This record gives sequence, C-alpha cells and structure tokens, in this order.
Amino acid sequence: MKYLLMCAGMFITVLHSQGQEKITDRIAPPSGYAREVCPDNSFTAYLRNLPLLPKGSKVLLYNGREKGNQAAAFAVVNMEIGNRDLQQCADAVIRLRAEYLWKNKRYEDIKFNFTSGFTAEYKKWAEGNRIKVSGNHVQWYASGKGKDYSYQTFRSYLDIVFMYAGTASLSRELPTVPYTSLQPGDVFIKGGSPGHAVIVMDVAIHPATKKKVFLLAQSYMPAQQIHILVNPTNRSLSPWYELAETDTGKLYTPEWIFEKKDLKRFK
Repeated sequence: MKYLLMCAGMFITVLHSQGQEKITDRIAPPSGYAREVCPDNSFTAYLRNLPLLPKGSKVLLYNGREKGNQAAAFAVVNMEIGNRDLQQCADAVIRLRAEYLWKNKRYEDIKFNFTSGFTAEYKKWAEGNRIKVSGNHVQWYASGKGKDYSYQTFRSYLDIVFMYAGTASLSRELPTVPYTSLQPGDVFIKGGSPGHAVIVMDVAIHPATKKKVFLLAQSYMPAQQIHILVNPTNRSLSPWYELAETDTGKLYTPEWIFEKKDLKRFK
C-alpha cells in the first residue's frame, strides 16, 4: 500500500477561495507519518482540504464574541456559521457531511433525523416542500415554491435541521464502529443533554510501524466556529492524537471525555 504526504487537492465548498491555506497546508503529519492516498471526491479529501482562517484567529461565537476557552483550538475552519445559536456540536458534524454531499450533488443522501425521529430529506426541501413542527408532530407541506437546489436554499434546510436535530438523534442515526477502525469522517458522539460530538478530520499512518494518528474538530455551545482541537494529553504530538491499539478506555479532548466505544460512522 502506498502513502502520500497529502491527498491530491479537491475543490471544496463554495466558501473556499483559491490560494487559501488548507488543513493539509498548515498541519503536517508527525515525523515519519504520511497521509494515505484518497480519491479526490472522497469525504476524506473534502475534510483535509477545508480552508483555515489565518494563524492566530480566535474562535468566534455566532454573535461575534470570542469563545471563552481559546486554548482548546489549534486552528479555525473558515466557514460561516450564521448569526443564530444553531450550529452547535452535532450540527457542525451534520454541516460538514451535508456540505460534502451537496458539493458532489449527492442530494438524495442528504437527510438527517430530528430528535422526534422525523427524517428531514434535503431533496424534498429543494423541490419546494417545507416542514411544519407542532409540538411532537412534524410533517411536510407544499410551500408553493419551485424546485431550487441553490446553496441559499440548502443553507435554509440546514438551519431547520440544526434546530430540531442534536447529539441524541445523530447518535441513534449513526452505526457504531470499532475504535481501532477509525477513519476520517468518523464521529465520537455522546448523545443526550448534555452531550457532545467531535469529528475525525484526518488520519496519518507510519508506513513501518502501521501506527496511526488523527485530527479532531468540533463546534460547541453556544454555536461557534468549527475548530481543530489541540491534544490536551500529549502536547508534543498535538494537534494529532495517537490511535491506541485497544477499543477500551477513554479519549480525552479539551472539553469532553469520550469512551472509545462512542465512535460512529456515516453510512
């Protein structure tokens, strides 16, 4: 199996301007490690090529204020989050997955469950339907709007999902996978209130030892910019985390402690 220092770049979301520094530009693997080859249109390529704000940028909340714990962030992803307290932890995971699917025109795959169990399908939304929520009752209705697959309509769909989905619904929706099988796009998630979710942004491997390291990113409460996390337990390796050889035990992140068994994957 061959390895490359970085995957060939792909054009990512409409928010990425040419020449902007990406995750792969700023965050090199540890000495001796290399990023694995991946297809240009893969979720892995999308995540590792996300644009970053300039070095030293603060993590901002939805209202423009600074996040209280700036020490948790190694770098900040350059992606707007709106001006409402919507895109929190699970929502950021949903956002990244949905942006990737929308970019690749996989519209039928963009669907997420509300906490109530209702499935919000982007394709129905883009075809002019809207969602009415009354207590625990959720239903589609015809809005009279025409078919529209524009980015603006896509973002309005995401805001509705953010409003009614969360860690509880996403944790039920995603199947559990072994910690040792970890790959980019996987999610450590603890459903509930409170709950939390972080997403695996990249993985690198040592060709000789086969040991792996990985990057994590999160949003949090209140809604805030997505940021690459530091490794609070191994500053010399940070922001990379070492993949242990056992599925048991805990994963310590700056603002949450997960069980390794909390790892899940998009279908």
